[in-house]
Amino acid sequence: MGILEKVPDITDINWEAMFATAKKQSLAGIMYCGIEKLPKEQRPEKNILLKWYMLAETIKQCNQTLNKLAVRTVEQYAADGFQVCLLKGQGNTLMYPDSMMRTPGDIDLWVKPLGEKYDIKATRKAVNDYVKAHYKNPEFRYYHAEYAVDKTSVEAHYMPSIMNNPIYNKRLQRWFSDRMDEQCQHVVALPGGVGQIPVPTFEFNVVFQLSHMMHHYFDEGIGLRQMMDYYYLLRSIDNGQFSRRECGVARTMDNLEKTLQYLGLRKFAGAVMYVMQRVFNLEETYMIAPVDEKRGRSLLGEINKGGNFGQYSGLTKHSTGSKYMLKNWRSLHAVKEYPAEALSEPLFRTWHFFWRFMNK
Repeated sequence: MGILEKVPDITDINWEAMFATAKKQSLAGIMYCGIEKLPKEQRPEKNILLKWYMLAETIKQCNQTLNKLAVRTVEQYAADGFQVCLLKGQGNTLMYPDSMMRTPGDIDLWVKPLGEKYDIKATRKAVNDYVKAHYKNPEFRYYHAEYAVDKTSVEAHYMPSIMNNPIYNKRLQRWFSDRMDEQCQHVVALPGGVGQIPVPTFEFNVVFQLSHMMHHYFDEGIGLRQMMDYYYLLRSIDNGQFSRRECGVARTMDNLEKTLQYLGLRKFAGAVMYVMQRVFNLEETYMIAPVDEKRGRSLLGEINKGGNFGQYSGLTKHSTGSKYMLKNWRSLHAVKEYPAEALSEPLFRTWHFFWRFMNK
């Protein structure tokens, strides 16, 4: 039984299958929090409960370690003359009821040289030169430099995320650049007294994380963890920490819908809202676009099949050539749903392949 299926009676749950799905979707820690609230007679059998408990404890320890590393990394970039903002990851944990139970991933930073005008080419060169000088075996992409610190992947972004379609991508990058200073000044404290980090504001996060999910949807896939992040992000407008309460929920959401239309994200937003409604029972008040059931069902099918970032879709197991053709096939099937991104995706991916070859 998958996590996306309705359960008529909790006593009928196949906990072994549920545990496997929780790991597949990287939601084991969050689901364990729910299990702890169940009466003892409704909890999983002891052997599964023990495995779940051990995994939840591992997730907690990983979050503690990653919080410290995130603060250290942000402070290092700031000390070395960069303006920096932490994207997703440990910033997203703060929106959860238990910030230590979200399965952690890597560290994503948005950086540029302090005091300089935001220019992608100049920023890319400055960041790449810095990464080459300080870290071993980095990899460079059009939108970020990637390297490892203490076995944790760190991505230093010149752009928070990208679109495949060049027109919408240009609009998106302009929208990002106009708001960078505000994001780098929006500071919050991480748990345990480990320090403070700058994280995106509510409005910026809604647009950024949606574009990030859409890009991954056309790349290798997205999973329920990313959707749960988005659910708690949308609900966070009421907590006062990530939002501008003076704007009011209705006005903020209305402005967001117009922004998403301009950036080419509205159709995908409708599909995500279907997942928010169907899986997380999100109230209409928090919706950023009308629910699109047709696109939403397609998205939910990909989530259920592929798991966290599409790791279970089988796509990553193929050779480069086979993967290239399979991704073209995926994009072809998405033309009716998202024509601008689907038609641009093979062109962007081909261009990016040669760009990486020329910029090693």
